[in-house]
Amino acid sequence: MLNKHDSVLLDRALGTDLGRFAEAKTDALARLRGLSDRGLLEAPGRAEFPPPSRPGFLAALERGRAARGLGVVAEYKRASPSLGDINLALSPEEAAREYARADCVSVLTEGAYFKGELDFVRRAAAAGAGPILRKDFLFHPLQVLETAGTPASAVLLIVRLTPDPALLKELAGLAVSRGLEPVVEVHGPGELETARRSGARLIQFNSRDLKSLEVDRRAALNLAGGERPLPGEFFIAASGVMSGSDLFEAAGAGFGAVLVGTALMSAEKPSERLDGMLAELGRLNGRGSPGGGPEGGRDGGGPEKRGGAENFVS
Repeated sequence: MLNKHDSVLLDRALGTDLGRFAEAKTDALARLRGLSDRGLLEAPGRAEFPPPSRPGFLAALERGRAARGLGVVAEYKRASPSLGDINLALSPEEAAREYARADCVSVLTEGAYFKGELDFVRRAAAAGAGPILRKDFLFHPLQVLETAGTPASAVLLIVRLTPDPALLKELAGLAVSRGLEPVVEVHGPGELETARRSGARLIQFNSRDLKSLEVDRRAALNLAGGERPLPGEFFIAASGVMSGSDLFEAAGAGFGAVLVGTALMSAEKPSERLDGMLAELGRLNGRGSPGGGPEGGRDGGGPEKRGGAENFVS
């Protein structure tokens, strides 16, 4: 059963543009409260993945940027509210292998709208996926603690879902204390300062207009309002990334990495689609690179519009 504080945080989240996703978390939050009240959420031995065993998320993206001019996060997203089923046949294990050339992997764990499961994080990691970002709609400290019990390296926090700067800072600080790197997502220039006040180093710019629910890739490139990352910050562009030229443009706009989801999950062979995008980026880099360098990866080496809300976990 939720306590008073839980209900306050849930009510705040319900009042945001992402309220329906928060509502879908009600039962799961009550389950986490029960575990916490019985001392089981962080019981000895439950935190199976202490900080030393979590591969660095930001470090991997920085290596990707140094190698090819841009880091790449490949996303495992089986479905979305507007597109319906995207690829239910691809397992987390297969995705880990298909995404071998990506620097990091994003795993959707939201079940009601995206058909994800928290266990997908464990399965992808066991299959050799690089540093994993857990992507979900999180607004409560218990959800961060739950994430700490997985092999995820990073956790998504969305400013629009947790607009209170104090709460966002609390969640980010809790993540860091458990060895997780918070990725703070913004949907407009006005949210950037809130993200910075949370102490976030990893800031993700999402290009979905929450009113029209359309994706405009160029909007993500313009979201920062001409700002460049401050010292210690790292910008990620998300949504509508479909080609190597999109990657090249993102690098030129000051982004250190991009997150690619539907473009890969909808491909018959995600690895070949990713290879093609990276090859195109390499060719463009050779003609005048915004970041420079050959193609890389963990192995060494116009605007799109869609309805729905899948961009939140792009």
